[in-house]
Amino acid sequence: MAVLTGILGMAVIASAVGVVYGKYRSRMLFNEIQRLTRRLDALAVEREQLLLEEHVWADPARIERLAQQRLDMVVPEADAIVYLTVPRR
Repeated sequence: MAVLTGILGMAVIASAVGVVYGKYRSRMLFNEIQRLTRRLDALAVEREQLLLEEHVWADPARIERLAQQRLDMVVPEADAIVYLTVPRR
């Protein structure tokens, strides 16, 4: 009888340790999820900022202005434009 009581007592202790460990692991995983969610939110904000910056840099008016200023490019006069036709096969 004493052996059975000892075995049952050990089983109860092992079960309690398992419950405590499970709860601890659950909290650690929840904290990790929260940390990753915050990181995901920060990356989403950064992505939006980068997309906005990309649109600013790729603005056609800006590109045209830089082409005129830095490369001395000009829009040709209408009579200086030559259209080429490609023969169809």
